[in-house]
Amino acid sequence: MTIEAGIRTYSYLGPAGTFTEAALAQVPEARGQEWRTVRNVGEALADVVEGRSDAAMIAIENSVDGGVSTAQDALATMPGLRIVGEYLVPVAFVLVARPGTRLEDVSLVAAHPVAYAQCLRWLGRELPAHAHLPAASNVAAAVDLLDGTSTADAAIAPPGILEHHELELLAENIGDNQNAVTRFVLVSRTVAPPSPTGADKTSLIVELPDDHPGALLEMLEQFATRGINLSLLASRPIGDELGRYRFVIDADGHVHDERMADALLGLRRFSPKVVFLGSYPRADRAIVRYPDRYSDDVFVEARDWLRALVSGAPEE
Repeated sequence: MTIEAGIRTYSYLGPAGTFTEAALAQVPEARGQEWRTVRNVGEALADVVEGRSDAAMIAIENSVDGGVSTAQDALATMPGLRIVGEYLVPVAFVLVARPGTRLEDVSLVAAHPVAYAQCLRWLGRELPAHAHLPAASNVAAAVDLLDGTSTADAAIAPPGILEHHELELLAENIGDNQNAVTRFVLVSRTVAPPSPTGADKTSLIVELPDDHPGALLEMLEQFATRGINLSLLASRPIGDELGRYRFVIDADGHVHDERMADALLGLRRFSPKVVFLGSYPRADRAIVRYPDRYSDDVFVEARDWLRALVSGAPEE
């Protein structure tokens, strides 16, 4: 299957109405293009690798539940991918039902287990006698109410579901954490990083060379000694044997920054495997701050100083 000339295709976790669709709606260049719904992260990324889509939007981190392990593992093991942007979507939930249903009629609530856990306080207060019916996705839980395949009385779903289906809104903003946010990344095939903006993030996956005291510290020192802050550090099992882990890292800065480039060289010498996932603008557009001793000029001057020493040039 090939992509039609002039039309860009974007894969996202469907069906319509998901948080992932809301993230994709934030991408200016995706508007008016073809949006392809998929069932899971692996399928979305396979679309990109195999040429069915130009890019895929996937969830990678949640402010309540942490990293999305399926996305992190897929990015670690599928070659030829590059993160080109990140987008933040507030996580709000609504309780929906078949038309005509009242809140007092609800005794069985369908929801994905993660969404259910994030609404427990509200459910315990408003529906203390309810039972939970686990669902594969929140959108599916809501749609199944309409097609008769669900025995539930109501479903927890993202607000966007109401734009696509005729459902009864029983309650809104039912999440226990009103500040919950999910971070999404747009992933394409490998491309050169965009020019730095000053408000950038670099994503990496790094394996330790072996299991010895201080190995993790040695990896972290590659960043600390160059003044680079880490906004994400998560471990994931490599899977080949017990006790072996890879580390998912988000570092403040861009690969074109001298300090970041120097850190990557240090990681390359230290680690048996470094996966560069991309340097891209931060979703919050927050300017990256660092001490003057880690500015690009300092790294360039040090390199020039060493070249002069090697060349035998007289010291000034």
